[in-house]
Amino acid sequence: MSNSPPTWRRLWGDATAALHRARRSTWVDLLVVVGLAGLLYGLIDVATQWTAPRRLSVEIDLSPWALPQYTLLSLARGLVAYAVSLLFTLVYGYWAAKDKVAARVLIPLLDILQSIPVLAFLPGLLLALSSAFRGSNVGLELAAILMIFTGQAWNMTFSFYYSLRSVPHDQQEAATLYRFNWWQRLRWVELPFATMGLVWNSMMSMAGGWFFLMITESYRLGDVDFRLPGVGSYMSVAVDEGRVDAMLWALLAMLLMIVGLDQLLWRPVVVWAQKFRVEEGAGGPAPTSWFLDVLRQSALAARLHAWAARTTMRLPVRRHAESAASPTVATPWHGLTFVAFAGLMLFLGYGAWKLVGLLASVPGREWLITLAAALVTLARVLASTALGTIWAVPAGLAIGLSPRLSRIFQPVVQVAASFPAPMLFPMVVAVLAYSHVSLGWGSIVLMLLGTQWYILFNVIAGAMAVPSDLREAARSYRFSRWQRFRYLYMPAVFPHLVTGWITAAGGAWNASIVAEYVSFRGNIVEAWGLGSQINQATAAANFPLLAVSVLVMSTMVVVFNRLVWRRLYELAERRFTLSK
Repeated sequence: MSNSPPTWRRLWGDATAALHRARRSTWVDLLVVVGLAGLLYGLIDVATQWTAPRRLSVEIDLSPWALPQYTLLSLARGLVAYAVSLLFTLVYGYWAAKDKVAARVLIPLLDILQSIPVLAFLPGLLLALSSAFRGSNVGLELAAILMIFTGQAWNMTFSFYYSLRSVPHDQQEAATLYRFNWWQRLRWVELPFATMGLVWNSMMSMAGGWFFLMITESYRLGDVDFRLPGVGSYMSVAVDEGRVDAMLWALLAMLLMIVGLDQLLWRPVVVWAQKFRVEEGAGGPAPTSWFLDVLRQSALAARLHAWAARTTMRLPVRRHAESAASPTVATPWHGLTFVAFAGLMLFLGYGAWKLVGLLASVPGREWLITLAAALVTLARVLASTALGTIWAVPAGLAIGLSPRLSRIFQPVVQVAASFPAPMLFPMVVAVLAYSHVSLGWGSIVLMLLGTQWYILFNVIAGAMAVPSDLREAARSYRFSRWQRFRYLYMPAVFPHLVTGWITAAGGAWNASIVAEYVSFRGNIVEAWGLGSQINQATAAANFPLLAVSVLVMSTMVVVFNRLVWRRLYELAERRFTLSK
């Protein structure tokens, strides 16, 4: 009997705690339901805007009360574009990594795609899609999404492709030993290994998409109004009218959207992705997410997660034995890949034939001038990449190696990277003019504003993937700070850094079109280069010169990638990968 009171008190305490957890779970479930209802309302509102009758002109309301709906529309475009980019990344990157023949075309094609400036094909795309959907705004919305897609997909695809090529041999051998089929290998080996880099490049992709937000939502072609209601068009109208109050409201809306997206999406994803780190030793304090902690208390969210897991496990896959001698895994769609590759080659051949006819009217002198302009822009691209590397490598290592700094600076970096850099161009140009610095040098700074984040995010991802056992070994052997940087951190992040260089250089080429040709105080300030030439050709509707400029830019990017970036990546894959 002497043990009865403690037993009853313990039972009473357990029951009280269970009741408290049940009440808390009920409130969390209620919040989840409210959130899902709000999401459904937002989807209905977006769908209503998409299917509304085509607007011949758009009146942007500069009242702050209009900004919530404008922000929702811009956010919807960015998220839809990201979903398309993620699907493209998984399919294209997997195809290129598993099919060596197709990779000889797919990877150079990816170099070309990331080098083509958005404004080079924005007019034709807008005209084509608006004609295809004459009765609604679907065509304009699809054009805006595709433009944002071009600022998101390439660095994600490069990261995923290189991750698949760098899967550690012991994991590949384990998958072969257990006779994993292609789906099991992808789900349990390749996707987990690629997750860390893909997550950080996804955040960078969203930031890259916002770079073109103002351009895509406020585009006009002559007298034709292709504007769409959103934060980008709100900003554009506020700048045109000189409304400082509206510009501040737009900045606040953009900041709230980016911070909300970071806290409700990216921070939970970063915390979830920690379980895929290549670890053998004990790591430091793990990053946390208050929103993910709240969701874990929801019984409804747990049921939805369990249902999704069961649905995934039921996906039909074809089992087969795999050879340990070959790292290439047979997939159930060999015939489909052959048809897709043949169709791609036919499409490229037809495009090349049409391009030859367009280029035939361009004199040789224009080709020489374009080549010289491309070399000047190449120098600016490399200078901006070098400047970004100087500060992004130490900053990325500091953030990626310290969970405490990651918690503090990851939202700050996400906000800074997501802010549309073209909005800062007039202010930077004013500072350059006051300092008597020409745009020829100043355009390097303008390119840097939009491309430095590619390097930083990739270095952070590489630093976070450094195994703790290697860090502990460096501490045990009393490596100095310089020795740790030289023999551990730099070799470990070098493959990620090369990916950052490739995507940053591609982004700089794309940014050159707005960095070398800037509107300032009603006047055009330009620096001679290929980006400026593309802008002038677009404004004058000189399509032969535009085609020459885009072709030279694409060729320059592919040749440089082959001669420099590809060799650096081969060096990283041969000497610095953790799989060897």
